[in-house]
Amino acid sequence: MGSRKYNGKVILFGEYSMIFGSNALLIPHYSVGGEWNFIIDKPCERSSESNRNLLKYFNYLNDNEIFKILDLKRMKIEINDGLFFDSNIPNGYGVGSSGALVAAIYDRYKLTEIQETDKLIEFLAAMENYFHGSSSGIDPLQCYLGKPFILNEQQTTNNRQQILEHDFLSKDIHIFLIDTMITSPTAPLVKKFKEMRNDDSYLEKFNNKYIPLVNDCISSLIEKNDETFFKMLSQLSEMQVEMLSHTIPDNVKEFFFFDINKNGFQVKLCGAGGGGYLLGFTNKVDETNNFWQQTDYQISWIK
Repeated sequence: MGSRKYNGKVILFGEYSMIFGSNALLIPHYSVGGEWNFIIDKPCERSSESNRNLLKYFNYLNDNEIFKILDLKRMKIEINDGLFFDSNIPNGYGVGSSGALVAAIYDRYKLTEIQETDKLIEFLAAMENYFHGSSSGIDPLQCYLGKPFILNEQQTTNNRQQILEHDFLSKDIHIFLIDTMITSPTAPLVKKFKEMRNDDSYLEKFNNKYIPLVNDCISSLIEKNDETFFKMLSQLSEMQVEMLSHTIPDNVKEFFFFDINKNGFQVKLCGAGGGGYLLGFTNKVDETNNFWQQTDYQISWIK
């Protein structure tokens, strides 16, 4: 069909904290993505299932007045003609399976372009709520833009996102995903986190220590200050074990205490956690590959 490919996404920093005031840094996950296709061109059970799911999603969109800026008549006709979203983004892994679909639907069926970033995020969030119960709208924004960006939460202007070059990272820093081999739904993890924030001392620590640490990780990474970055990342990983332990499976907790100087890489949450992928950062690719080859875990390189 010659349609555009919508890549998955990886939130490098800002999962959990961006909805409460921290910045966020997102990059496309270039090795996975989805594009539109028709069953007649690719007949199989997976395409039929995607088509059936699209119809259910269409009913959700069609039931709500706010989605009237989408050409839902055309969407219904195309679904009946066998349209499906041909995607290899794994579900329940925090790398944008629903974000890419939402971005693709908005891109294909929008009758008008939403110009203001905040309004676009709000609209995409409402679209993605169908999958997660509560969405920030940032995942589909990333999949729609298809470029790395920082979301500045402190900015009140329309352009809260600062688009980055594809090669914005320091040449020595490499990023990889570790497959925990556990799939996990996002909604219960987010619900538990929101309950924990009802505790005043937890809230104070989260706002005054955790959020500044996330912002420091982002700024030191962008400024290519590698030494500071790994120092901040080490503190953030340990704080994730302390403050978000319900999102980290027991079998991978030990990796959060690994250190770039001792072990050659560092690990943090990827997305909502609970399973899916973990995110790894290293400046020693061979050493990292050797370590993971001795384990049962598969890793894949993003950069």
